[in-house]
Amino acid sequence: MPHYQKWKKKRPNLVKQGSKWLGGAFTILILLFIGIGFLTGAKTTYRIYSDTIQGWTTQLKGSSFIYLFEMENRMFTGAHPEGENFPGLSTLSFQLLTSLTPNDPRSLLGREIPGLSSYNSDIIIAGEGTDYTTIPIESRAPIDVVQKDREAVGSEDKKPNQDENKPQNIKNKKVFIYSTHNRESFLPQLPKGTSINEAYSGKVNVSLISQRLAEDLEKNGIGAEVDHTDISKVLKDKGMEYYESYDASRPVVKEAMSREDSLQYFFDIHRDSLGREYTTTTIDGKNYARVVFVIGADNKNYEKNLKIASDLHKRIEKKYPGLSRGVITKKGSGVDGIYNQDLSQHSLLFEVGGLGNNLDELYRTADILAGIFSDYYFDSEKVSKNS
Repeated sequence: MPHYQKWKKKRPNLVKQGSKWLGGAFTILILLFIGIGFLTGAKTTYRIYSDTIQGWTTQLKGSSFIYLFEMENRMFTGAHPEGENFPGLSTLSFQLLTSLTPNDPRSLLGREIPGLSSYNSDIIIAGEGTDYTTIPIESRAPIDVVQKDREAVGSEDKKPNQDENKPQNIKNKKVFIYSTHNRESFLPQLPKGTSINEAYSGKVNVSLISQRLAEDLEKNGIGAEVDHTDISKVLKDKGMEYYESYDASRPVVKEAMSREDSLQYFFDIHRDSLGREYTTTTIDGKNYARVVFVIGADNKNYEKNLKIASDLHKRIEKKYPGLSRGVITKKGSGVDGIYNQDLSQHSLLFEVGGLGNNLDELYRTADILAGIFSDYYFDSEKVSKNS
């Protein structure tokens, strides 16, 4: 009887504890159902896709995942960096929500200090002279500065293509060429005394390189279309900032895709903000503007686009050593990291020349790029047909 009486006294407490456990389990079950319902029943705009999860996970250090593997397989115990501990839940949460890395000020300051922008870049293939001190620098300027009318030197006498062999009129367009920073210009073509922060023009700018490239491609039998949308004007009209340029050019690319089914490749032409000494090379006694390929690593087509850029770099390096500065990728906070390359598996961003290059040098490089890409394109077509 004593044991029974003791159990009887404890019974109310046990019942209370059991009720708490059942209540907690029921609450978790309800939340689980609500979560599943949200993920499956919400409008497509609000669903969480694999791209979203990828965006979150790219903010984490690779070594963090080794600890997760270690939970399942003890063989990974010795794989993580020595002296590095698994980050706590609070650290991981802060990193995912803010895109900032604790104890690393570059993740914050890299957005404000141009010199730290290399923190978000990786050199995949280094061309001659390319390191983290000479990677491309995106132009950044207030919209009013970019939109200002400037007289350009050589806008009339430097036609995109003055060769006797005129481009063919090819109906099926395969390449779409546009410029997100369409007013990026070149100091030798601007009035003397123009500062590097004012190297923008509505007449002489990267769109001339695009036109030259398209005409060269058509000479080689590849249909090309050049878009002449003034993206900086779109930004101004919509009250957007210059760093939102890729958001403004995105509809241009999507519209071309929907209008022209034959388009396969999409090229965004830019110029670098580095000086002439980094963006110029001499081949057979002639000066050429150097080119660098930029791939956004924060999108689903990253690997496919990277492969094309790498193949083109290798082909350039084989025939014209030193012309290509290499292939770099950008991702993370402070940069776009996508560059609209998620829209196609054949999308590239070219940085052709820099502030100090002139149109003669830029056109020579455009001619070479057209030839190199034409060889690549027809080789790829042969492989597709054979397979």
